[in-house]
Amino acid sequence: MVVVLFLHPDLGIGGAERLVVDAALALKNAGHEVTILTAHHDPTHCFAETTDGRVRVVAAGDWLPRSVAGRCHALCATVRMLYLALYLHFCWTCDVVVVDQVSSPLPLLRFWGFPTLFYCHYPDMLLTSGRTGLKALYRAPMDWLEEVTTGTAKIVLVNSKFTSQVFKNTFQRLPHVNPEVVYPSLNTAQFEGEGSRPASLPNFSPGTTVFLSINRYERKKNLGLAIRSFSRLIKGSQSQPVHLIMAGGYDSRVRENLEHRRELEELVWSLNLGHLVTFLESPPDQEKLWLLKQADCLIYTPTGEHFGIVPVEAMYCRTPVIAVNTGGPTETVVHGETGWLCQPDPLQFAKAMNEAVDGGTELRTKLGLAGRERVEKNFSFSAFSNKWDSFVCKLAKDRLKEMLIQAENQGYSMFSGIAVAFHFVLAMAILFYMVFGTSSVEMGIGKY
Repeated sequence: MVVVLFLHPDLGIGGAERLVVDAALALKNAGHEVTILTAHHDPTHCFAETTDGRVRVVAAGDWLPRSVAGRCHALCATVRMLYLALYLHFCWTCDVVVVDQVSSPLPLLRFWGFPTLFYCHYPDMLLTSGRTGLKALYRAPMDWLEEVTTGTAKIVLVNSKFTSQVFKNTFQRLPHVNPEVVYPSLNTAQFEGEGSRPASLPNFSPGTTVFLSINRYERKKNLGLAIRSFSRLIKGSQSQPVHLIMAGGYDSRVRENLEHRRELEELVWSLNLGHLVTFLESPPDQEKLWLLKQADCLIYTPTGEHFGIVPVEAMYCRTPVIAVNTGGPTETVVHGETGWLCQPDPLQFAKAMNEAVDGGTELRTKLGLAGRERVEKNFSFSAFSNKWDSFVCKLAKDRLKEMLIQAENQGYSMFSGIAVAFHFVLAMAILFYMVFGTSSVEMGIGKY
């Protein structure tokens, strides 16, 4: 048995969180002792496994800010994760630490002797836009910190071949790091049963083709593409009844969620689709299950998505998928066999949607069965579990070997550790000065 601790910044209901929970379940099922340490965990906005006892979750550090005046999210996430690392060091004992999303704690964990595994969902430096002026000055040291600290992990995992290539192209200082691909998987037990119908859904007329979009209410998810494509479908020769359900992860603490949800609703009304589109906010697991099983087709709109777990969930539920022909979906969805891969254009999406309607139940059933077979063959939970178990066991064994080596070379190890810690603290001090010092001048408070 290996004692494993996960460090995760905010345990909500996104795809990254789903992977972390599934990895914890996989390791627990393999006989390991597993705990997730996170800065934030809301029992009303999380996966059921984190509240019903299946996965142990400990929250610490939520008193630290998530942003400074709506800015500096990356820096605040770094601070929160460093706090979690300190909390782990002084309050917990473990054999292996798994870190994901924010790599900043890795050098400290290595200095303290913890074997570390870093799961890179996607380089954070590629997820920010508008890098001009002070933001560019702020992001430069953050990007450097991300790259350098990522390279200190003992093992780096990524979620797709696409992300692996992006990793190599982005982190030019890490040619020695060869990330292993571990596809996110499905804990198929959670897809048993039929789920429960959301109470706010309208009653559909017989023969209605229901399209479903599931994604967080974030602009980068390109949810407007689903609405514009649906509008083109309606304005075309389509005469059969259709309906679009926009279900999304929605967190009232996140301003973008509130703003984008409102923007999408305004788009719906501007296209006169109010009676044909239903919005759902953070549907519970049982409602999400019902939606995936009862929908006739899933619409997945993000461009360059590093993996995308929702298309895999839909295919397992025998629901065909229409997705953008880039990124992770090109490794999960097979065009013409389990769904459609299209350019991120309303005309192309509308064409695929029209084929889904015209093909009727027979075509959709055929695609759905092929999707289920593909998931069972390529994204099984057992294969996912075996990979996680092998990596964790390897790290635990390597730790024993390193402890023996350190005992023989104690003086050199201590010197190296002190040097690493000194340079890490120095880098963080410079980073804090650049961000908060610059911000204070910008706001006119630097002289006080």
